[in-house]
Amino acid sequence: MNDDKDWVRIFDTTLRDGEQSPGCTMNVDEKLVVARQLEALGVDVIEAGFAAASPGDFESVRAVARAVKGPVVLSLARTREADIERALAAVDGADKPGVHVFIATSDLHLEHKLGMSRQEVIDAAVWAVQRCRRDVDYVEFSAEDASRSDIEYLIRVFGEVIGAGAVVCNVPDTTGYAVPAQIRELFRTLRARTPGGDRVVWSTHCHNDLGLAVANSLAAVEGGARQVECTINGIGERAGNTAMEEVVMALDTRRDHFGVTSRLSTKHIYPASKTLSKVVGVSIAPTKPVVGANAFSHEAGIHQDGVLKNVLTYEIMRPESVGRLSNSLVLGKHSGRHAFADRLLDLGIDLTHIDVNDAFAKFKVLADKKKEIYDEDLFAIVAEEHEVDQRFELRNVEVESTLNGGPQAVVTLAVGGVESRRSAGGDGMVDACFRAIKELAGIDPTLESYQVKGITGGTDAIGDVSCFIRVGDIGVRGHGAHTDVVMASALAFVDALNRLENRRARSISDDARTAAPVVGP
Repeated sequence: MNDDKDWVRIFDTTLRDGEQSPGCTMNVDEKLVVARQLEALGVDVIEAGFAAASPGDFESVRAVARAVKGPVVLSLARTREADIERALAAVDGADKPGVHVFIATSDLHLEHKLGMSRQEVIDAAVWAVQRCRRDVDYVEFSAEDASRSDIEYLIRVFGEVIGAGAVVCNVPDTTGYAVPAQIRELFRTLRARTPGGDRVVWSTHCHNDLGLAVANSLAAVEGGARQVECTINGIGERAGNTAMEEVVMALDTRRDHFGVTSRLSTKHIYPASKTLSKVVGVSIAPTKPVVGANAFSHEAGIHQDGVLKNVLTYEIMRPESVGRLSNSLVLGKHSGRHAFADRLLDLGIDLTHIDVNDAFAKFKVLADKKKEIYDEDLFAIVAEEHEVDQRFELRNVEVESTLNGGPQAVVTLAVGGVESRRSAGGDGMVDACFRAIKELAGIDPTLESYQVKGITGGTDAIGDVSCFIRVGDIGVRGHGAHTDVVMASALAFVDALNRLENRRARSISDDARTAAPVVGP
């Protein structure tokens, strides 16, 4: 594993650590959408989940392992036999399977969380690595809370797991406590003094509690780390993880300083960022580096003048390098289907996973209502085109509200192709609309979250609505986009109901398969 040290591997944990961010839970289908984007990006490793955490996590890891071909696909596992067996089963069938084993090494964690001695931790780590190596060649070991661990003990732990067969050693700043100078020196020391340290890839995994995750990850690279663990948009526990797009573009833009860079196809960064934002329903801050709406905008007169004369005066990287173009008018109501499809390809959207004809029809409807069509509009149109059976189809929504009277909504909904109409009142127009839809669909889910935002500027802005509903142990997220926020809300709610029906149908099918006799290992 120590060849080709002139590049930095990108280990993406959006589907595992990123999903632990509140509100960012993804189902199997949504994880596959993100995994395909990661594959297009060319990430080296995908941590697909924590297989032992739940049956849903196991299925997600297994689905991703079988769907992607390029990257190594890992499952996280504690140093427990049950965890490792589930992890191995989940990644079985992957082109490049692996297991990521971890245990804490700081005295604080040993005393208050694990109740184990230092030697017991070493014994557990060695056993876990050896057990994994019986089935897979790719085993990564992480020393949780490494940045607060005793350096001499860390050297012992890593030396032992390297001897046991670990090929990647990860040094996590689990709590985001470290600062760049500390991380840089930590990696230099571990690489120089750990027995067998020259035979493995050293990896960094930084959290952003003090806003230093990217800086610490880059410092680790300066110290000799040749793998960075990160997430799209920096999502993750608490304040998040190292933002993949920021660390990758820092390495790419300043390769003169770092001397190494990643092997990612950076033109897919922006599409991946937008896709994740749509899937989890979490907006990207306008000032977010690389992928934010304002990242390549210039409003100040002096800046505009400089950029017009030479873009290098105020731009250190080109928007095209990360897969984005300017937010100027690119398509209108007179554009044809060919131009529309070409634009989607330019944005990095995989046409094999959407209904282009349906997306084009939605585009034409929107183009008749808006003066300008932006890239964000196109992402909103195609975001939810993938593989959802439409048992419920929203045909029409009529709403009425006055200052002195309660809101009323009249909804026309087709259920299995049979159209019905129902009126309902509510606390607001959206609430009234949802009540009418629930009556027509015959389903009364719990609405756990509801978010709405304007994707583009102006009074004709397209609104993007995300809602999360639950019935029993099944929770799904729906999305809707429209220039009318009530219509967008209705579309999102109906989309969620369709996803709920899909999940129910799959659960019944899975139960039937489970009940059938099992042949083979």
